[in-house]
Amino acid sequence: MRNILVLSLLAATVSFGQSADTPMKLGDVVVTGTFRTRAYAWDWFEPSSGNNEYGYSGNILRVNLTEHRKGWDWDAEFAAPFLLGLPDTATAPAPQGALGLGSNYYSANGNSQYSGMVFPKQLYVRVKGLGPSEAGSLQVGRFEFNDGTEIVPKSATLATLKRDRISQRLIGTFGWSDVGRGFDGARFSYSKPANDFTFVAAIPTRGVYQTDGWGWNRAAFGYAAFTHEWGHGNHAADTRVFMLDYDDWRHIVKTDNRSAAIRAHETENIRIETFGAHSMHAFTTKAGTIDALAWGAVQTGRWGTQSQRAYALDVEGGFQPKVLPRLKPWLRGGFTMGSGDGNPGDSRHGTFFQVLPTPRLYARFPFFNMMNTEDRFGALVLRPHTKITVSSEFHALRLSNANDLWYSGGGVFQPWTFGYVGRPTSGRRSLANLYDTSVEYRANRWTTLTAYFGYAQGLAAMEQIYPNGKNGEFGYVEAMFKF
Repeated sequence: MRNILVLSLLAATVSFGQSADTPMKLGDVVVTGTFRTRAYAWDWFEPSSGNNEYGYSGNILRVNLTEHRKGWDWDAEFAAPFLLGLPDTATAPAPQGALGLGSNYYSANGNSQYSGMVFPKQLYVRVKGLGPSEAGSLQVGRFEFNDGTEIVPKSATLATLKRDRISQRLIGTFGWSDVGRGFDGARFSYSKPANDFTFVAAIPTRGVYQTDGWGWNRAAFGYAAFTHEWGHGNHAADTRVFMLDYDDWRHIVKTDNRSAAIRAHETENIRIETFGAHSMHAFTTKAGTIDALAWGAVQTGRWGTQSQRAYALDVEGGFQPKVLPRLKPWLRGGFTMGSGDGNPGDSRHGTFFQVLPTPRLYARFPFFNMMNTEDRFGALVLRPHTKITVSSEFHALRLSNANDLWYSGGGVFQPWTFGYVGRPTSGRRSLANLYDTSVEYRANRWTTLTAYFGYAQGLAAMEQIYPNGKNGEFGYVEAMFKF
């Protein structure tokens, strides 16, 4: 732990003196890195027992070495996450369970209040210039991958939407967490201007909440996608079709709405195929820029002994008016839903399975995800200065099916933990209204400061689980240094 702290202080010191435009070099090897530190404050929904009000510190140092050569390159990145002051009493008996993510970190690291580790975050070789037109590349080893990011649109509006509203819905690095996840496998891309074919086959690494990110998990996925950037004149568009196959052979108890006795004896493999698409558009008009986005997916396959039949969708729109040019406002709204299971006693599992996402992008107060959830939301983004972005959101949340659970989580992160938790709500659907605001200040090219606060007004479903106090709060402050 002492060595990790020393490395982190060194990284912070270097970042103030080293411009991001002039990276350090060791011969032909380029050395870059980041150090991110956060202070969290949780006031989870009030339990019958346990500590729901606490704070802790989450930190991660990343050092990257890469060399680019003609026709190929390599990358070796090492991460040193460390957690300080985790709560040791932030878990209540079921169904109240984990009282915020502090509980997740504590239990994932051997019930320790202090945890740290150094491990290879990325370690790969990439061969370029393959196939016709030399447009192909093959990446093999440990790498990061976020679905939906195969092409960065030329339109700034679409590039922002893809980063914040498309990327990582099903496969993501969970980079917001204090550890994150990577993937061991191979990625082939055939990319030309405006078109991209991508194929990925990989095993997710351990991490997310567990600081030891060395090992594998007994799960894997295969992903294939075609992305096309198009449009003309004042219309820009980006469209993708994809297929995702996910296999989990860990033989552990699944999280779903069946009884505990049934689930305890049903540890068959999960194999789910997801077929989906997205299309997003930006229209430049005299009044301002209008955007529209649609994303959808259907699932088939096997949920152990049950058949998987589920779906999810997201429809959104936005407007950036030319009024108030000093604030550059961006108004957005939409509806997101993931199907739920209406009958725990039949042979069909109808809950949409979000696979390996980064859920926090879409749930900034991360007490929910897309599984059995309906989310009606609105957002206002203000950009009063090139260095400042203020984003406020409202989410009206309820369960898609009252016979299913309230789910949270982001997928497998260690072999013995399923990765999702579910709480019964006694037939209530109304979950919560979420109000939140974040402020990002980009002080310079190598220092960014962020603050976030969210307030969840618990409704009928939350009141069934937390009768002592159905409201919750969550906030953090963050500093990110690059070198």
